[in-house]
Parts: sequence; C-alpha cells; structure tokens
Amino acid sequence: MEQWQDQSIILSARTHGESGAVVSLLTRSFGRQCGYLRGAGSVKNRGVIEIGNIVDANWRARTSDSLGYLTLELSHSTASRIMQDALKLSALQSACALCDQALPEKEGHEGLYNGLHALLKILESDVWAQGYVMWEIALLKELGFALDLSRCAAGGDSRTLAYVSPKTGCAVSREAAQPYKDKLLPLPEFLKPCGKQSGEEDIITGLNLTHYFFEHWVFVHHNRGLPEARHRLDLRFAEVFAKTRAC
Repeated sequence: MEQWQDQSIILSARTHGESGAVVSLLTRSFGRQCGYLRGAGSVKNRGVIEIGNIVDANWRARTSDSLGYLTLELSHSTASRIMQDALKLSALQSACALCDQALPEKEGHEGLYNGLHALLKILESDVWAQGYVMWEIALLKELGFALDLSRCAAGGDSRTLAYVSPKTGCAVSREAAQPYKDKLLPLPEFLKPCGKQSGEEDIITGLNLTHYFFEHWVFVHHNRGLPEARHRLDLRFAEVFAKTRAC
C-alpha cells in the first residue's frame, strides 16, 4: 500500500462517475499529484475542492502508479475570500491552471509550492497585480525558462532597460534597442532594476510579456496550448483598464 499526507493546494477538480471527482493538487513535498475523491458533490466537499483552497490531503493507493484515493480537510479557503473580486478570482484561476497544465506529475519541488502559497496570500491584499506578474516570471524560471531582466543583453546601460528580446528573454536598453525595437517586447516599469510604482497599463504590459513566453516557450508543444484561464485574465484586465480610461 502506497500512502502520503501533505499540505496541498487545489489546482483543479473534474467530475468523474456519479458522485466523485479527479482532483489535481500541488503538494508541498510531492509535486503535482492527482487522486480520486469520493462524494465530491456533497455540500462539504464542494466547498473544499474550490480552486486555490489550501487543504490537508491524504492519498492512498495499491501502487505508486495508481490514481489513488484522496481524503481532504480544508485548511484555508482562498476562493471564498476573493469571490467578490472578479479580477482577483481570474488571477487565482489562471495561476492554478498554469501549474496544473505546465507541471509534470509527481515531480517534487517545494519552491513551486511555496511560491504559489505566497501568491495566494498576496491575492487577498489590495496590492497584488504586480506580485502576480512577478510570480509568473518566477514560474517561468522554475520551469527552466528564466528571463534576464537585470542587464542589457547588447551591452547598453542597465539603468535604461526598456525592452525584452522575444528570442532570448533578455532585457535590452532603450538606446541599444533603437535599430530593432519594433521586434522587441516592452518591459514594464516595475520590472526594471530601479522599479517604480505602476498603474493598470503597466500591469497589462507585464501580463503581455509573460503571456508571450508561456505561449511560445512553455506551451508551444502542448496540445491544449496556453490555458483558457490565462487568456481570460488578459481580457479581464483589458476590460477594467478600458473602463478606467473611460471614466
């Protein structure tokens, strides 16, 4: 009999059979894991398996390669705390979908869990959008696709970084980028070495930056491509920004 117990974050849950669900978790010590939850449609379990919730998970199976059975106890309800904010909820769904689709199963990496756990706390604060973009950059690095935004790849002044190369993920200074700046991705102010406070337009620039590298580096060979939840986050931010400008 194989068994483990660990604090985990709910990444997704899909109905399986009459009353069960296959639940995908990001665990602290065992990486992304899946298991079957009996009675997933019950009043108790429906609230437990909300995306982003932190749970104490117990997994049991005859062999390590089996799907296994889960029992879950709710530790912290993230979803309920941000339910009234559609933009934060979209960010939560996007983060969990990115982890669910990008991470290999059963490959332990405590740093990934700690990063997502920290993001969940940030989402409950008023200043969270910059943190979300920075979390996506950290996830890219954990997946082996690090961006270098600390210096100019062309030898220019690192104090005037303004663009990112879509080929290398390296930053380029404003002056060095002039001959080919139309082919580069804009670098938001808050990601520059001397980062400044930024508004919604700068956040959108950051989301467009990470969107590009997830789409062209991480999910380029995935059958489903970039998760739909990540596309929805872009659209929600664009809608909010458009309303703000209209006012």
